[in-house]
Amino acid sequence: MLFALVCYDRRENPPTLRAETRPAHLEYLSSLGDAVRAGGALLSADGERVIGSMLIVEADDLAAARSISANDPYTLAGVFESVEIHPWRQAVGAPLSAPQA
Repeated sequence: MLFALVCYDRRENPPTLRAETRPAHLEYLSSLGDAVRAGGALLSADGERVIGSMLIVEADDLAAARSISANDPYTLAGVFESVEIHPWRQAVGAPLSAPQA
């Protein structure tokens, strides 16, 4: 099942916290292999500032999606103020789900 993780940064974060944690965050997401279908930074309305992250992940259930989020270095470092996790069903665009065997 696919899940959307919408993660908003803490406003009071030091400007360097996200940048310092980014290599570990990207390494962690890479270690998940095909479970990460898409992801990237959420930007402010003017496109100038990173305000959070958005991921589409494949997980067996909500508990597994929560575990992915909980073990993310951004979460562990306190980058995020809040994380919303929702089951997600793709309706348009190139398929993000794993090919069926």
